[in-house]
Amino acid sequence: MANPIFSLFFFLSLLPFTICTSTCSKNTSLSGFVADFSMIQHQLRGTLKIIDGCSFSISRFDMLSGSESVSFYGAPAPDLDNMTTLGRTVSSFPLNKTFSNSTLTANLLPNATWDDIEILAVWDPVTASDFGHVVLSQPINQSDPDSNSDLSNANRTIEVQPTMFANCLPLSERYRLRWTLNTNSNSIDIGLEAAIGSEYYMAFGWADPTMSEPSMLHADVAVTGFTEEGMPFSEDYFITKYSECLLNKDGTVAGVCPDTIYEGSDPIGFVNNSKLVYGHRRDGVSFIRYQKPLVSVDKKYDVEINVNKNMTVIWALGLMRPPDTLRPYYLPQNHGGPKQTTYGFLTLNVSERVDLCPGPLDADDKEDQDRVTAERNTPLVVTSGPTIHYPNPPNPSKVLYINKKEAPLVQVERGVPVIFSIEAGHGVSLYVTSDPIGGNATLRNKSEVIYAGGPEAHGVVANPYELTWLPDRNTPDQVYYHSLYEQKMGWRIKVVDGGLSDMYNNSVLLDDQQVTLFWTLSEDSISIAARGEKKSGYIAIGFGSGMINSYAYVGWVDKNGTGRVNTYWIDGKDSMSVHPTAENLTYVRCSSESGIITFEFTRLLNPMCKGRVECKNIIDPTTPLKVVWAMGAQWSSEGLTERNMHSVTSSRPVRVLLLRGSAEAEQDLRPVLAVHGFMMFVAWGFLLPSGILAARYLKHLKGDGWFQTHVYLQYSGIAIMLLGLLFAAAELRGFFLDSVHVKFGVAALVLASVQPLNAYMRPKKPETGEVPSTKRVIWEYLHIYMGRSAIVAGTVALFTGMKHLGHRYGDDNVKGLTWALICWILGGVGLVVYLEYNEHKQRRVNSSSLSGHWVLGNSSEEEDDSSDLLRTNRGTHSKSELNSSSVVMEVQLEPLTR
Repeated sequence: MANPIFSLFFFLSLLPFTICTSTCSKNTSLSGFVADFSMIQHQLRGTLKIIDGCSFSISRFDMLSGSESVSFYGAPAPDLDNMTTLGRTVSSFPLNKTFSNSTLTANLLPNATWDDIEILAVWDPVTASDFGHVVLSQPINQSDPDSNSDLSNANRTIEVQPTMFANCLPLSERYRLRWTLNTNSNSIDIGLEAAIGSEYYMAFGWADPTMSEPSMLHADVAVTGFTEEGMPFSEDYFITKYSECLLNKDGTVAGVCPDTIYEGSDPIGFVNNSKLVYGHRRDGVSFIRYQKPLVSVDKKYDVEINVNKNMTVIWALGLMRPPDTLRPYYLPQNHGGPKQTTYGFLTLNVSERVDLCPGPLDADDKEDQDRVTAERNTPLVVTSGPTIHYPNPPNPSKVLYINKKEAPLVQVERGVPVIFSIEAGHGVSLYVTSDPIGGNATLRNKSEVIYAGGPEAHGVVANPYELTWLPDRNTPDQVYYHSLYEQKMGWRIKVVDGGLSDMYNNSVLLDDQQVTLFWTLSEDSISIAARGEKKSGYIAIGFGSGMINSYAYVGWVDKNGTGRVNTYWIDGKDSMSVHPTAENLTYVRCSSESGIITFEFTRLLNPMCKGRVECKNIIDPTTPLKVVWAMGAQWSSEGLTERNMHSVTSSRPVRVLLLRGSAEAEQDLRPVLAVHGFMMFVAWGFLLPSGILAARYLKHLKGDGWFQTHVYLQYSGIAIMLLGLLFAAAELRGFFLDSVHVKFGVAALVLASVQPLNAYMRPKKPETGEVPSTKRVIWEYLHIYMGRSAIVAGTVALFTGMKHLGHRYGDDNVKGLTWALICWILGGVGLVVYLEYNEHKQRRVNSSSLSGHWVLGNSSEEEDDSSDLLRTNRGTHSKSELNSSSVVMEVQLEPLTR
């Protein structure tokens, strides 16, 4: 007989288990439910299977480790509000480690049932982070729509997630190939994933089966990657040459080119047969899924995939050059690097089952979101926009943008005021909080510390609200910016001790707000620093209107972790056109923090050297300094190649005003200013000079025709000139007398505008034979020389305007327009010389004729009260001249029949 005490102890030990399982129903309508987890973060993959009402299993489970609080969460509805307010832990299975192709079985907690769970997620409640989830409320498999039996429920499943494949094969340590064969639909789904930067491409395809040795020539490959906006793409390429895709003079194409380039177009999809299915970047890993036909209709550029035999495939990783106006497609660069690391060949039979991937890819740098660093006296512009790449899903449909970047990581410095210019709308009130979720944590019965902002911190574009926050020594290293009224619209703020803002007197954001330039001027030198606002392998700034014909400063960290800064003269687009210089730089430093490059140096304003190219690199603080920038993946102090090309660059130069501590972007020629220039040319290049020529050379016209022509042309020119001035003032929002062009333009305007008033106040013209008065003589001189001065000032204003146009906008046509203006003025000068020659010739003819006047009437009675604006001797004859003329014989013509 058993010991009764032992029996009692055994019964009591089983009692808790009996109580826990008593609430669990083995039968559930979800028994046999199978679904794939969607990947949201931490490279989570896996297939869920509900075993019964108490347990579930996950196969092929991958996940990078998170915090200690990560657990299986359940909620009654699949949205953010339900997960954060009604969601709760539904299993005690620990998830605080990395899982690699694992299979696990977990039990629901005693108080959890499948009936209360519409979404099962791997969830971090501290940061409200969704690593991945499965939605359970899906329809029954339509293969048996009339059946309500448990058998049909067992077949219930959801669509396979795009990150899940039947096969997986490592191509290199950081690059993997996944695929699923679909023989029924004559297609294969291919997934490419790699722990690389967003500026890299991933290429995979089939080699030409007729080649005796594995080769990339004539290979059919898909080139995949992400655009500058972060959108995935996949496109068919065909390799005819180991070079960039080039268009030859005879119209032929050669190199690594899209199939569509060889044929010119692809209107119905016969050439580009790589169909993008899905793509994302998570935790520093690029993932692209595309579909390709096994037997393509394109027999010229596609390789037929035989599913029953081994075939040679090729793969590569490398930088890609973004499209431009000349080549509107992505250009994969040479992959470089050793074989089996950045490129390789292998034999593959797609029908064989392969599952050799050891676990999730783990990138060295997992933070992909943009970064913004707050600078002294430079506002951070806060707006709202659609969610595209929010760094901590789930999230609302609209999130906060700072300086046009979606929910970036913001870095601030203790002791440096941070200015937020809030333009996100009246429904978004910004505040800085200790809570990682935001949305006013007190509503969730959680304590939080609010460092800045509140209900009043809202504004719109027309009337922004300015919020100033001063982080101090008591501010934690990490806080958050959020909306007061909705959760998870913002992201993290990193608080650091003093940095570049404290070391330099001035700073400006360069074009596209991707690079910040710092500087401090001294008597004969300048100290400069440049910091990227996104991760890169190197950062370069150049002094000039573009990278070509510029002096460039490049900062990078080499393989040994040493920061380097080199200077170059660039005179072309290829790597051979980047020439190192021997410029003397002092106080050189370069560092990288989480992929953000910062470099500093000091140089002389005027290099003390002669004969070398860098000796012409002179910085004049009184003249705007044009600055451009570029970033790329890698740089070298040795021989440069295409691998050192930039992946992103400024779209236009920024004119940095060194003395003022400000900057303005180089702009395209504004249409209104173009109209201003054209109207000024019409006024000063045609109407006003023509009016003066009419007064000078049209006196032979009977009556006052010349005078009317003169008046109409002058008034028309002045009217168009004033209208052109108003156009420029309205576009530039005021008058600014800080340029030579404006000064000469104002002078010409004043002189021309005084002329009508001068003409109105002219003294009376003397009668015939009467000596003109002193006032009349003074008036004539003023009228003549003010007119001439106005023409000179207007002409100079035209030329200085052309120079200002070229200096401000860098217009390629300015030189041609300037020469056209010179030719026009020379043509006008030539016309005046010709007319003067004819006038002089006519006077000589008249003086050699009879020493009398042929009197056809009293011409003096037909003249009006006007004067020749260019002749200085009219109306100023002396008495002796008048007396001598009075004795000249007159000849009166009479009819012969008289």
